[in-house]
Amino acid sequence: MLARLMTARFGAAVLAMIVVVTASNFLVQFPVQAQLGPINLADLLTWGAFTYPFAFLVSDLTNRQQGPQVARIVVLVGFVIALGISAYLSTPRIAFASGMAFLVGQLLDISVFQRLRTWRWYLPPLVGSLIGSALDTLIFFSLAFAPVFAGIDAITGHADGSLGFPAPWLGIGGEVPLWTSLASGDFSVKLLCALLLLVPYRLLMGSLAQRAAVAA
Repeated sequence: MLARLMTARFGAAVLAMIVVVTASNFLVQFPVQAQLGPINLADLLTWGAFTYPFAFLVSDLTNRQQGPQVARIVVLVGFVIALGISAYLSTPRIAFASGMAFLVGQLLDISVFQRLRTWRWYLPPLVGSLIGSALDTLIFFSLAFAPVFAGIDAITGHADGSLGFPAPWLGIGGEVPLWTSLASGDFSVKLLCALLLLVPYRLLMGSLAQRAAVAA
């Protein structure tokens, strides 16, 4: 185990995880200010939705090449460091919500991936990412913006706002609290990204396997 942690590949995975999570924690504060026909994208998307799915790519590749134990360590190290950086770049409530969502979602993804490890190559990362993303989205948007968790603002001494004011669901439906529309839009993008990221996953999986064979 120690030998697997003292490698450039492990360091690269940790660094990638830190960059992805920190960027996502910062970008989730900014809705996408654009209009798509009658739909105002600011009512259903934040920029963080486009960067966060790469965290699953990092953990899935690590799991595939180095096993679930190393993948969990990458997640835990990335979690601790990124949480500190995110607390500086964003607000305490968002940093806390993101940290909890990230930790639970990533560890669930690793567990699901491991259970499906012997299935077709695309099923472990796809199913793990979708299940992990669903729980991650629910935890993050609830803790960060739902009025029921507004007590976190009182504890941290910083008011983030609940985003509880009404907005059309996904820009076209009936009025709902804005944070629920953002959560729905966020998860929709994660679904799309989970499919698109199968391409770099497959390419990188093959490349890493070839390097490991050469090194052996």
